[in-house]
Amino acid sequence: MTDINPGHDFAAIQKTIAAGRFADALDDLKQILQDDADNPDARYMAAVCYRYTREFDQAQQLLDTLKNTSPDKGRVYQEQGHLYKAQQYSSQALAAYRSACQLNPALTASWKAQAELAASAADIAQARAQLQRLQALPKPLLAATDLIAQGKLFKAEALCKKFLQQSPTHGEAMRLLASIALQLGAMEEAEFILESAMGFSPDNTQIKIDYITVLRRRQKFEHSSQIADKLYQGDTANPQFQSILAIEKMQIGDYAAAVALFNTVLKVLPADAITHTSKGHALKTWGKQSEAIASYRAAVTHNPAYGEAYYALSNLKTYRFSDAEIEAMLALEHSDALTAVDRVHVYFALGKAQEDRQVWDSAFNYYQKGNQIKKQQSRYDAEKMTEELLSQRNFFTGNTVAQLSRAGCRDSAPIFIVGLPRAGSTLLEQILSSHSQVDGTLELPNMLAIAQKLRRAGQKSNAPGYPDIIASLSDSERKALGQQYIDETQIHRQGAPFFIDKMPNNFRHIGLIKTILPNAKIIDARRHPVACCFSGFKQLFAEGQEFSYSLDDIAQYYKDYVALMDHWDAVMPGQVLRVNYEEVTANTETQVRRILDYCGLDFEARCLSFYNTERAVRTASSEQVRQPIYHNGVHQWRKFEVHLQPLIKRLVPYIDNYLK
Repeated sequence: MTDINPGHDFAAIQKTIAAGRFADALDDLKQILQDDADNPDARYMAAVCYRYTREFDQAQQLLDTLKNTSPDKGRVYQEQGHLYKAQQYSSQALAAYRSACQLNPALTASWKAQAELAASAADIAQARAQLQRLQALPKPLLAATDLIAQGKLFKAEALCKKFLQQSPTHGEAMRLLASIALQLGAMEEAEFILESAMGFSPDNTQIKIDYITVLRRRQKFEHSSQIADKLYQGDTANPQFQSILAIEKMQIGDYAAAVALFNTVLKVLPADAITHTSKGHALKTWGKQSEAIASYRAAVTHNPAYGEAYYALSNLKTYRFSDAEIEAMLALEHSDALTAVDRVHVYFALGKAQEDRQVWDSAFNYYQKGNQIKKQQSRYDAEKMTEELLSQRNFFTGNTVAQLSRAGCRDSAPIFIVGLPRAGSTLLEQILSSHSQVDGTLELPNMLAIAQKLRRAGQKSNAPGYPDIIASLSDSERKALGQQYIDETQIHRQGAPFFIDKMPNNFRHIGLIKTILPNAKIIDARRHPVACCFSGFKQLFAEGQEFSYSLDDIAQYYKDYVALMDHWDAVMPGQVLRVNYEEVTANTETQVRRILDYCGLDFEARCLSFYNTERAVRTASSEQVRQPIYHNGVHQWRKFEVHLQPLIKRLVPYIDNYLK
């Protein structure tokens, strides 16, 4: 473990362990645990000692606890690998080492162990390559890589900056600094650093790959495609470069080219489950569901333990697993050879499979198991989120918004759809984007990036924090931020006078939106509180929604969301349109006319036949919004009511108000 508690003499205990005096070390550790039973460092070191003394059950008990409590999950899984290896459980050890490296790629011992235990030549070569790369890193950069994996981003940032003072053009140091900026949400900063790093280290392929990733995250798809194409042209036979270019082709909507590139990879690597799954994602977004299903099934055929392919099938929402597929997943559940990532995917897929079978208790159990693992790996802090949203309410008053918005960009093109995930925002987007005057886009990150840029500016100077820093901006700066949003999102538009941004988390920044884009329209997508919260709990989000891994966290997030939306209604009356999902499904035409009136758009009948609108849909509701309105999901949560009582009790006031 790192950064051990200075209140205990762990350094002396480490020397005792290094000397092989494990019983003596255990005596000291047991004394510490008597006084500080939850100390993760003492538990970890005791697990190591128990492994050496071959008291494997005691070691396993400590590791099981540490998986829930330790902030350093990577080393916990590495020690799990060591424990399995000591018991000669090779396949389980390999899975644990892989999990360790997924959580912390700086763990050289885990890469070395993978190289020893892996069966395929490709896996051995990959592990050796990673090990060699890490061993070649200067020690400060290896330490920074470790800190990044532990989430200690500011410590890692300070270490990289100190190293760069001595070696200002070191490509790998710049790459790590960009990685930190990206994780902190400073995507513009990350892009600049990587663009500079490519100039200093033109032969560093990983810098180019990271640059492509940042450009994609910033949704600069044309630029990321150009860089990916240059990488590909440098070695057209390289499967990795083919896959990278295929992913970029997906982003610009050239799904035919993407699928063709994935097929090229599969000619060389026909059993590669990752490529089969990526191809399935492209086909799904393209609207070719049957072909996507075939591709996901091919992934499972070639790698029966590849959990993402099972989850991808379940995430189609309309797919129903066969008895044989469910039996295969149930068999995987009891395998210790699954990585933590694959296990999460299998659990969520089993939850959906059992829900479709109407085996409600089992379905909830699997959803809960998957979320528990994600919660273990998450650093989400519900209290910090509450404080963040409260800061919005404290800063933005009616007078503040009125005063600051006077100098904003007057463009009226954006229509923001905000709220909680799984509240019906994709349905509203599909309805609106069926209108001839409205372009549908994506969940755009641009407003979140502007907010993060302001937050970082406050952290780097003596300026107030976000959102208070908005008041210190000049009129021209606020207007420029609004114009920046309009300019950056232009790439997603097809020429209509209005466009949709359906990033749900933008509800946190409505004050900023109305400050820099006072004419923007904002639609709050609402759904029954329990239905919305439980639907989020059942959905495995790729990123950005870490509150969804716990029903307690979801309940708190929902309460904070409603409080903030009530605040926006109070300080900006009439500026936000609330649309309830249940009303849309019950009386579609009335709600469609209401939405169009709010947006200043004439009624068009095509908005009622939204399911016929052909466009790429990238969210979890992609297949559902390609069908007419259906009512099956409105009360589905009631099947799980017995398991949701703690959630329901916390939401009673919101349920009562919603039903009025």
